[in-house]
Amino acid sequence: MEYQYPMDVDWTTEEKIAVISFFQAVEKAYEKGIAKQELLNAYKRFKEVVPSKAEEKTHSAAFEKGSGYSPYRTVKSAREAEETAIIRM
Repeated sequence: MEYQYPMDVDWTTEEKIAVISFFQAVEKAYEKGIAKQELLNAYKRFKEVVPSKAEEKTHSAAFEKGSGYSPYRTVKSAREAEETAIIRM
């Protein structure tokens, strides 16, 4: 797919990597499946970079618009899944 990950110019390289890793985890859930804990760990790191709910919604909406993949629904599915589940969207 041809789209860009939503970024903030003020983020450090490490923070950008954390955000990209989370969005890649969402992609993985849609494309082949991902372990629940792997996804939630990526989301936890993402929330360290983007603690604001409003900012999270902005970045997630931009990602969903470009990719068609919903970070919100993916994380919600992971939270509701059994401990050892593989998340497939």
